Amino acid sequence: MPRPFPMIVLAAISLFLAACGPIQTATPIDEAPLAGARIGGPFELTGEDGKTYRWSDFDGEYRIVYFGYTYCPDVCPTDMQRTMAGLKKFAKAQPQLAEKIQPIFITVDPERDTPTVLTEFTDAFHPRLLGLTGPPEKIEEVAKKFAVAYSKGEEQPGGGYLMNHQSFVYLFGPKGEPIATLPADQGADAVAAELTRWVR
Repeated sequence: MPRPFPMIVLAAISLFLAACGPIQTATPIDEAPLAGARIGGPFELTGEDGKTYRWSDFDGEYRIVYFGYTYCPDVCPTDMQRTMAGLKKFAKAQPQLAEKIQPIFITVDPERDTPTVLTEFTDAFHPRLLGLTGPPEKIEEVAKKFAVAYSKGEEQPGGGYLMNHQSFVYLFGPKGEPIATLPADQGADAVAAELTRWVR
């Protein structure tokens, strides 16, 4: 008559393995907050250097994308300063990974933001920050693809005007996929931490 002990042991092992199954798969891989979002897409704009740039030109690179304008009195320069300072902190810790990141500034005020004006603005924050502009209708089309709303404000005394716009700092992956928004409002350290989390 066979002894029951081996069956008991096998049953116990089976239960143990079944119990361990969920534990082995319970460590989730971080899912990007913007994974699957319909943000971004093909475009063709003019760079601050006068060259034509397409979204596909940045394939293989991570992309930091921000929509703003150079005449912005506070929000845009503050966001750019914090975001680019965060990129510099990340580059100091991870220089090779930082080389995979292309920061991009797309104007929502193409009437005033000529390539020359964009160059002066972007150079103040990071040597690799690329300013892009184009005809108003193209800027409007691109902004819609990136889920950024903007509008021209009332004229100020002297003929100037402000632009109302959403100030998202997007991070996209090497295939152009949206990953996350960078927390520029929390400062350079928070931006660097978020880059560390997602850039591989």
